[in-house]
Amino acid sequence: PRLGLAEAGRRISAGVYRSTVRHLFAPVADLLYADDSVTEVLINGPNQIYCERGGRLEKVDRRFPDEHALLAAARNLAEYDKHHSMDARLPEPEQFRVHVILPPASRVGVCVSIRKFKRADTTLDGLVNDKKSLSAAGAEYLRLMVRSHRNLVVSGGTGSGKTTLLNALSAAIPGHERVVVIEDSSELQLHQEHAVYLEARPASPDGNGAVTIRDLFVDSL
Repeated sequence: PRLGLAEAGRRISAGVYRSTVRHLFAPVADLLYADDSVTEVLINGPNQIYCERGGRLEKVDRRFPDEHALLAAARNLAEYDKHHSMDARLPEPEQFRVHVILPPASRVGVCVSIRKFKRADTTLDGLVNDKKSLSAAGAEYLRLMVRSHRNLVVSGGTGSGKTTLLNALSAAIPGHERVVVIEDSSELQLHQEHAVYLEARPASPDGNGAVTIRDLFVDSL
């Protein structure tokens, strides 16, 4: 019974938090929650807001009432009065990653970057047949590389499709294998059910509790 009450409390708390975030970020709520073509929202002070669609940035006619309203929205994400910036990830099911920078480190006012992550629904066949971004021979080569446990490096600029390709590659991993994902900021959502997701984290305000990529790699071994 105690466990049940604790779980109910966590769910209520998460629900209240999500509702508060939606309310405080109302000027961009439809971009975050209703427009699947938007992959990122960039807030440069209360009067300048951009969104990213298809890898291209466009200015949108949105604004916050004033700097205080934007600051209240940012501070709702976490308590960081003693820090110039903050990284956070909104709770399930939104899958948004947020970075905030405060004045005076930011000359234009409070800056907020909200990155959206889509569910892993792209496959190598989809890249060949639907997106036309990969040849059939290339897809087969990548499948063989994954199944033979070869090392692969995927690189590119923001919005170039790195995460999409990695998610598609994951479909080639046999279902009987265990997958450990190590990330600086959690983004990948692989097709495999048996996947363990590990995420690095910075130190707390007192300087303790940091977990590095190296730490997680050692743990995975």
